[in-house]
Amino acid sequence: MKKLFILSVGLSSTLLAQNITSIQYNGLLHLSKEVATEISGIHVGEPFDIMKIDESIKKFYSQGYFSDIVVSMTKNGGLVYAFKEKSVISKLEMKGYSSDDEQEELFISMGLRKGDLYDARKVEAAKKRLIKKIEAEGYYDTIVEVDVEPKEDSIALVFNVNKGEKIYIKKIDFEGAKKVDTDDIETSLANQEEDFMGWFPGLHNGVAHLDQLNFDGKRVKDVYMQQGYLDATVSDPLMRVDSGSYKADVSYQIKEGEQYKIGSVEILGDTKSLNLDEIKSELKSYSGKVFNIEKVRKDRAYIQEKIANLGYAYARVQIGLNQNKNNHTVALQYRVVPGDKVYINDVIISGNHTTKDRVIRRDIYLAPGDLFSMTDLKDSKNALGRRGFFEDVNIEQERVDATHVNLLVKVKETATGSIQAGGGYGSYQGAMISASVSDRNVFGSGINAAVSFDISKISTNYSISINNPRIWDSDYSLGASIYQNEFQYITYDQKSIGASLTVGKQLTRNLFGSLGYGYSKNKATVVDNSNNILATQSYDFGLFSPNDLSYEKSLFTLGLNYDSTDDFYIPREGFILGGSVGYAGVGGDQKFVDSQLRFGAYYGLEDIIDYDLILRYKLRGRILTNQGNIAKPERLYMGGIGSVRGYEPFSLAPHTDANGVRTFIGGQKSLVNTAEASIPLSKAAKMRLAFFYDYGMIGDNKFDDITRKGYGVTLEWISPMGPINLVFAKAVNPDSLDRPANFEFTMGQKF
Repeated sequence: MKKLFILSVGLSSTLLAQNITSIQYNGLLHLSKEVATEISGIHVGEPFDIMKIDESIKKFYSQGYFSDIVVSMTKNGGLVYAFKEKSVISKLEMKGYSSDDEQEELFISMGLRKGDLYDARKVEAAKKRLIKKIEAEGYYDTIVEVDVEPKEDSIALVFNVNKGEKIYIKKIDFEGAKKVDTDDIETSLANQEEDFMGWFPGLHNGVAHLDQLNFDGKRVKDVYMQQGYLDATVSDPLMRVDSGSYKADVSYQIKEGEQYKIGSVEILGDTKSLNLDEIKSELKSYSGKVFNIEKVRKDRAYIQEKIANLGYAYARVQIGLNQNKNNHTVALQYRVVPGDKVYINDVIISGNHTTKDRVIRRDIYLAPGDLFSMTDLKDSKNALGRRGFFEDVNIEQERVDATHVNLLVKVKETATGSIQAGGGYGSYQGAMISASVSDRNVFGSGINAAVSFDISKISTNYSISINNPRIWDSDYSLGASIYQNEFQYITYDQKSIGASLTVGKQLTRNLFGSLGYGYSKNKATVVDNSNNILATQSYDFGLFSPNDLSYEKSLFTLGLNYDSTDDFYIPREGFILGGSVGYAGVGGDQKFVDSQLRFGAYYGLEDIIDYDLILRYKLRGRILTNQGNIAKPERLYMGGIGSVRGYEPFSLAPHTDANGVRTFIGGQKSLVNTAEASIPLSKAAKMRLAFFYDYGMIGDNKFDDITRKGYGVTLEWISPMGPINLVFAKAVNPDSLDRPANFEFTMGQKF
């Protein structure tokens, strides 16, 4: 504005009295002259007005394109704007922090992108964000200097980072803490002392997080509130840093007060639509219980969800605490402010580049015109997550007016199709090659199809399968498969050809029923396989009777499956309960009943311990009931992935041992238990580690004729080719004829 002022005082009174004869805009790149005229609001023929020109310059600066604007007048009354546009950022580089492949995402998080116009204030703000991020990682005295390198028509920015030193917390003092265990207090903090083996994932390494220090005092206060000490006071933490060793001591001043119990619980406000007796019976906070603020928050969320299920999307539940300091009780009040009932205005889907909108909409339980329901919203998100089509699912509420809301369904698709080819070598199968083409979401239709084969020295397998989980977007599904398997045992070769057809129906949101039929023709040929690779394995899969040599199996199966998990590959909540009963005997020459049960429970602890630890428990049971004949290949065997890891596949079953040779009989009952703890290894690479313990039982007349255990670790990787599972296992106390297996892998299977 100074340049304009200097210009104005130098103008003669004659010029000030003139009308503007012409207007020129020089140096414009991002704006057209028509748009510039609209912004300035100045036109040819108007009187020269210094205040109006001054206002036009402010308007141009507000566009964000210009670093300098100079206005002048010609002798004949023409007005000339000379613009100097900001330079474009053509290069962003960071030295001393972050790898090359992570820099683009990091700069975006800082608010900078290639192609942006250079703005010194924006760069300074980005610099502060970077320093804050580095300090959050525990570095002290971080210095960031930005070099601005002019190019021909642009500039390059180079961020030079000196991360400084990490601060390690040596000791934490909670002065005045007597009634609450200091271990409970420290566990809640972002800044903790180093644990024993603190380098191990899930344990604390003692690194200070300076950005969280101011919040740690409130976390300590919250621990006291969780144990009933409503009057507790906690000072802000005081950190003393040794500048030589970068070791720090942290201290808190605490006054605990007395512990409070809950005197009464009331739900007030507009509650005529609520079943108060039912809600109160589910609350975790009740009269006589020690006050716990965490349980109070969960109760508030529960009440709020119940109200939201009645259509009150914007309902509020306020917590009131009336303390009685004489008897140390607190009257707890939940005041309901429901607001207006809210209806769904529209469901807007984004992020689905392949998956069709209709495939997504059939898993969304709210549609335009429906009354809002929080449970329906949660169920919709979980249902989309279970499909396995999406890496991330988020459903946001966009308020339209007091009584309407849009649902913004934002998905991030993951790879559902894969073309795989590979080879390998195993002690059990020798050299092998395999190939498959599969897609769980063919052309975005939700149809699952696969064609595969694998060949080794002892086996050849081919299969084709297809499954449509929602025929014509209905609740019915239809699946079919065709396969041919050949396997070479020590004393015989077996060949199986079969097909199956399954019809299913979605009974409820989480319950699925199915009816299937499978037919297979099996033929075994007794041969002399003295050169077979298995001949050195001390195994004999020898046949029992002529019925085992050639048989046909006709199997009808009725199944039910309940699934409330929130993700296809890596669920963090919910459980799976499924069972089926199959009968072989209507046609064919096999007569038996095949009963199966499976259970899985998943629990993520991130909300509790601020670390993405997932606990899993899985159980698989199976019983074959002989109704006339069960061929040996149809009997049960354990070992390998999906069973007891640490042993070769199908290497555990009832047997006889003679002269160092194990002859398998096969079982009729089996039960496998698995406990797992999964932790993140690399979020960017989508890798996790799962520590597991397997315990399996198998027998003929009873489950525990044979028991085996295995433990180890699994690398779970959702790769661009699909899920890959690398298993490193150890058998527990195997006997001399058992076949331990220390390494296995799968591709394309759930973890």
